[in-house]
Amino acid sequence: MIRLSVNDTVVVDPGQDVLFTCEVTAGFPLPTVTWSRYPGPLPLSAQVRGPTLILRAVTPADAGFYNCTAVNNVGNPARKNVNLVVRTMRNLTFQITPDSNKDSETIQMGRDLKLSCHVDATPQDKVNYTWYKNGAPVFNSDSLILLRSDPDMAPGTSSLEIVDLKFRDLATYSCMANFPGSRVIELRVDVNISQNSVSPPVLGVPPGGQVVSVREGGNVDLVCLVVDGKPRPPILWSRTEKDLLMPGGKTMIETPDGRLRLKNVSRDMMGLYRCQTAPYNGLNIKRRETQVQLKVQYPPILDPVFQDVRSRNYQMVTLRCTVLRSNPPGLTDIRWFRNGDFIRMPMPDLKETPELKFKLEPINNGSYECRVSNSAGTSTCTYNVSAQPYNAEFYFDTPNPVRILKGNNYSYNLQWTQKDPEATDRIIGYWVNIRKNKQNLLSKQIDLKGKEPEKGVLLSHTISDLRIPLSYEVRLAPITTYSTGDYISRIIQYSEPYTYPRPSDHVCGFEDERICGFSQDRGDVFDWTRQNHLTQNPKRSANTGPETDRSGTKEGYYMYIEASRPRVQGDKARLLSPLFNVTSVKGPKGSGRVPYCVSFYYHMKGKHIGTLNVLLRVRSIASVDSAVWMKSGDQGPDWKKAFFDISPSGPFQIVFEGIRGPSFEGDIAIDDVSITVGKCKQDTVASAGKTVLIGGSHSLPLASWLTFGLSCFLSLLYR
Repeated sequence: MIRLSVNDTVVVDPGQDVLFTCEVTAGFPLPTVTWSRYPGPLPLSAQVRGPTLILRAVTPADAGFYNCTAVNNVGNPARKNVNLVVRTMRNLTFQITPDSNKDSETIQMGRDLKLSCHVDATPQDKVNYTWYKNGAPVFNSDSLILLRSDPDMAPGTSSLEIVDLKFRDLATYSCMANFPGSRVIELRVDVNISQNSVSPPVLGVPPGGQVVSVREGGNVDLVCLVVDGKPRPPILWSRTEKDLLMPGGKTMIETPDGRLRLKNVSRDMMGLYRCQTAPYNGLNIKRRETQVQLKVQYPPILDPVFQDVRSRNYQMVTLRCTVLRSNPPGLTDIRWFRNGDFIRMPMPDLKETPELKFKLEPINNGSYECRVSNSAGTSTCTYNVSAQPYNAEFYFDTPNPVRILKGNNYSYNLQWTQKDPEATDRIIGYWVNIRKNKQNLLSKQIDLKGKEPEKGVLLSHTISDLRIPLSYEVRLAPITTYSTGDYISRIIQYSEPYTYPRPSDHVCGFEDERICGFSQDRGDVFDWTRQNHLTQNPKRSANTGPETDRSGTKEGYYMYIEASRPRVQGDKARLLSPLFNVTSVKGPKGSGRVPYCVSFYYHMKGKHIGTLNVLLRVRSIASVDSAVWMKSGDQGPDWKKAFFDISPSGPFQIVFEGIRGPSFEGDIAIDDVSITVGKCKQDTVASAGKTVLIGGSHSLPLASWLTFGLSCFLSLLYR
């Protein structure tokens, strides 16, 4: 518990020192006190001495909410805040309002007149206004009425109403604004009222100033002048279109002389600008306004700015440079260049889209430019034209593509696809380059032996004689009859292969840190977490999540999703099983697909439980996910078993997808996962505290186990 030494709001003058003390009144252990500020950090001049915050010579920039927080890790932190207000006063303005009941715009004898005074201040409601007539204080009377806060004006405005204006009322009136008892300097404005000193303004634009043209990047003045009227008010500038802001992001800009200065003009500044008289520092009457149009000249906007053009040799190539916009719209010149040299050709029609056609040959590969000009400048379309093949693209999602050889060596199964292989001449092979510490170890050519790469289809090459546990840089470049593409690079690293499932791996209980070859999906929002009762966070959310794993032991591990912050509703976590290769295992006689039994336990306790999905991800050119099991909402405090059959059409993975519910009581857990050959059987037997699926893993014949284990081992070696 804490107590502040000051009130909730503290008002001070600029230059004063301020001291806040946050006194600890209770708490064991003794709390630690910290100070912060909103908005922004503590001022650089701030000094924190234990529970005391000292601000020296405060300025208006130091104003804000200062927060004291005490923490001792028992219960919630204790917090108090104080609002520091630094007095400021600036921009004193006046308004002269003729008799509004008679729709007057001039001062007339025998009619009412109102003088108003407003200052921008902090705090606004503490400002004191004093009125003077020819230097003498004004007091309320039948003909002079003082309004401390004028309801017809902006908040914090004081007015002096002159009833039935007479000759004796023609005088100099002064408005004084100050903070009583403050050192903030008072502000004063004088208004001379006579039949000759006040007249309505007349607004005008200089000859030729209605439309102003400027080149992009230049500077320009928009001019709107008060050619007559007393006193002359400031001029306010704004855009005529409501959604457009003035340069600098403001909706309106005030200019005392009517000149709006625009620097480094861009095309988005083009359009109509409105200038109008301000209702203050002059007559408060219907605004006078006019408009000025700004035209910005800019070079043509072209498409494409840059394009990479690939083609087969001895085929026609067409380059088009489209003019999207231009000001002025008329073009003055179009020229084509190759590798910086001008291409001589008949002058193109300036009203048509610039176009260049030619037959691509090995001698005319290179950089092409189309330079399009108007009177404001020149823009360029650039093309890189070649018959060079596109880069290869490495395939990174191969699980453990490592095979251990004799003599502490290993091999690596490198896989890649070819980007757009039909765009250029036929790819006949690849250069592969292996480096260690930027030293070349091996360069060789991979011959495709007449087989052309297909878009999206994996290519592979086994790299042998790599030393355990070293990593290597592998560079790959495609080869055509006429050219070689650019090299791409990746690092290959040795990792211990994990063969799963083994015949002994009836059930994966996640007891090992390697979690049976499961992996986190890199494309989800957050990850599944491995824990047991002993590693649980003692401050974890109550009433959600399991106390122990499925076996009931404190040492047993399980996988779960944590629903507390920073997780939000809909966030997904995906856990991927190892890859199962079914291509080398045949199903029962007469069937084309091998059945698998998927079995696991789930725990879904909590009033904010989201959804647990199980997806079948079949691997081919593109992976396809399909839902095979789903459960949502609170399922009670116990572990429950789920099992179902799948018959995948190719290599597959099982994906456990946990989706966070509406709040923090939404932890979901899984344990004892089994993926085995053969259909599921309804009967189960208990064995050593764990349930093992009969027929799925327990009673499978030895020959079937050997066939299945061999297929998985080969899958890991050659994918």
